[in-house]
Formats: sequence, C-alpha cells, structure tokens
Amino acid sequence: MIIQLDKNISNQEKQAIIIKMKELDYKTTEVTTQKGNYLVGIGKKEFDIRQVGSMKGIADVHRVSDDYKLVSRKWKVGRTAIDLGDGVIIGDGSLSIMAGPCSIENEKQVELTIQHLKANGVRMMRGGVFKPRSSPYAFRGLGIPGLKMWYEQARAAGIKIISEVMQVSQIAEMYDYVDVFQVGARNTQNFNLLDELGKVDKAVMIKRGISGTIEELLYSAEYVFSAGNEKLMLCERGIRTYEKASRNTMDINAIPILKEKTHLPIIADPSHGIGIRDFVEPVALAAVVAGADGLIYETHEKPEEAASDGQQTLNFEESENLIRKIRKVMLALQD
Repeated sequence: MIIQLDKNISNQEKQAIIIKMKELDYKTTEVTTQKGNYLVGIGKKEFDIRQVGSMKGIADVHRVSDDYKLVSRKWKVGRTAIDLGDGVIIGDGSLSIMAGPCSIENEKQVELTIQHLKANGVRMMRGGVFKPRSSPYAFRGLGIPGLKMWYEQARAAGIKIISEVMQVSQIAEMYDYVDVFQVGARNTQNFNLLDELGKVDKAVMIKRGISGTIEELLYSAEYVFSAGNEKLMLCERGIRTYEKASRNTMDINAIPILKEKTHLPIIADPSHGIGIRDFVEPVALAAVVAGADGLIYETHEKPEEAASDGQQTLNFEESENLIRKIRKVMLALQD
C-alpha cells in the first residue's frame, strides 16, 4: 500500500496515520523524495482503504500488491518523465538517444563525438571515465580529470552527460559533472551504491544485471526510489544465457513487460545487448518498435582503434544511418 501525504501535513496528522496503520497490522516506512511524501505500508490483512483514506493529511491511497511498490505502475496514472533541463526530457513520449564511446579517451575524441551528435540532433552523450573491465590490464578510464575535460566541452555544446558510477565514493566527485548517473550491470545489486544514489538529486539509470531477472531490476530501482530519488530510468542491456553466437542475449521481451510493470522510462542498449557491430542497428530498431523510451549505444570515429568495446561500436556514418532510421520508425509508429 502507498499512502500519498499532503504537502502541508502536520506531524500530529502523520503520527495518527502511522498509529492507524499499526492497528491494522501494517508496518509503515516514510519516504520523502524530490516530488512527494509517502508512507509505504507492508501487511497482509485486507481492509477497507476508506478507513485510512478519509483521515486528515492524506492526498491519496493506493493498494499495490507488488513488493516493488514505489516503482510499480499500479499506483501511478501517468508515466514518469525526467526533465534534465534545457529541453532534454526522457520519457515524455518522444524517443531519447544517448550515444558516444564506451570510454572517454582524449580531448580530440570528445570534440569529434560532440560534433557528430550535434549534427544529428542528439542531446545526450554517453561515455565511461571509470571502466569496470574483466581484465585488470585493460584500459580502465581517465577518471575525474577526464570527466571534467568532457564536461567542459559538453556544456559548451549544450550536450547532457550520462556516465557510470562504480562506487559510493565516486558519487560526490562526479556530481557536478554528470546529468545522469549510470549504474552498470555489475553493480545492479550493489545496494550500498543504490541507497546513496537515492540521496542525490540527479537522474539515475539502472542497467539490468548480467544474469538478472526483470523482477530483480525492479527491486534495484525500488532501493533508489525508497531512499528519496524519483528521477529513475531502467535499461535493458541483454542478459547472459547459454547462447554463444552473441555477447549477450538482448531481451526485447523485457521492454513491453517493464512498460506494463513500472511507470519509469525504459531505455534499451543494443550495443551491449548483442555485442556485434553489424547487428546493433536491427536490434536498436526492434527495441524502438517494442516501445523503448530511449536508446543508449556506442559510437566512435574509428571503432577499430577504440580503447574498449570496438567490436560493438558504430562508426559515425553507421550512427548517422541508425539515427535516420530510428526517426523514420518513430514517424511510422505514430500513424
């Protein structure tokens, strides 16, 4: 159960509600976010919600059977849209595109990528400055100095930044230089990190775990929301299966299923989803048709020279062709 509290509720009124819920054998947890104040009630006893809904200080009451209550679609009429400022909104019915290299490598690379994005009307750039690599000898990113360099160029060009945060200690030092914190597949169940991201007033995108279920992804989002951050989006990026023909198995099914289960925006990552450059485009277009609110993919001027993930990275020409086709598909879907 989710109880939405009035903005001007008094402490006395709130305590009366908590006492009433306790009498009904419901444990309540108070959640305060950027957008509202809630009491999340956990219990098994059935009762007439009008017993609570008529109390002073309550804006609305919702019966939600899902364990991931705050991110569930069952209590929210409209879908969540995330406003990043400067006219960049994710989840407003349009398709958001986030593109850029796997790793931020140098100033020239950033400059060329920004030129490519601006020429194609893309307002968000992805890139990693802290890279979780399977091998300890692989390129692991430029760190905060690289992020600051990237930020200066991106801000001057009106481009928003999404970048991966790997540990709690990085949140504060990255905060001023990113618009969206990305939680990578390896950290989807790093609950300490999720808790801390719930305390910041920045958008967060959580990627599905390498072998994670849809339900586990929703639970991860619940951690962030319940800690106070409603600016959330989820990303389907493929899962590890027994299939060896591609890097991962892109779960296109997950997109409409998540759209039905949650009010949060759903982003698709075709680059990691299949891991093969030649097939990124068809997987991306399939994700658009399946209902994704946005795409995040990798592009580099010369993928064969990329410091990481070159095998799944589009060159600028391929990226431009994909963007053009995405927009044609979006127009066709509006008919």
